[in-house]
Amino acid sequence: VQVVESGGGLVQTGGSLRLSCAVSGSTFRLNVIGWYRQVPGKQRELVALINSGDNTNYADFVKGRFTISRGNAENTVDLQMNSLKPDDTAVYFCYATISPVGQTSAFQYWGQGTQVTVSS
Repeated sequence: VQVVESGGGLVQTGGSLRLSCAVSGSTFRLNVIGWYRQVPGKQRELVALINSGDNTNYADFVKGRFTISRGNAENTVDLQMNSLKPDDTAVYFCYATISPVGQTSAFQYWGQGTQVTVSS
């Protein structure tokens, strides 16, 4: 299973960016997919998740600014980030939990991370 992110980059305060993530590999059921972020010296923290029932979970610090949604292709997800602040500067990691078809066990996967930098 591969988790590949795209998007990110440098933007000014108040600007917008869109991150995308695609999960591919063996036949599986995608249970949860979403985003975490991490800055040097701090723990990785939840940004937003969406599950197989399309229920979403957002960190308080992004509510009203970020929107997670399923992409047009299967097993993809987008994160639209608006009203960005310097505090949003971090490496953003795509996260996914999958279950092989016919199995109840679940496995976690992470992408390699993509840098988001918001200048003041």
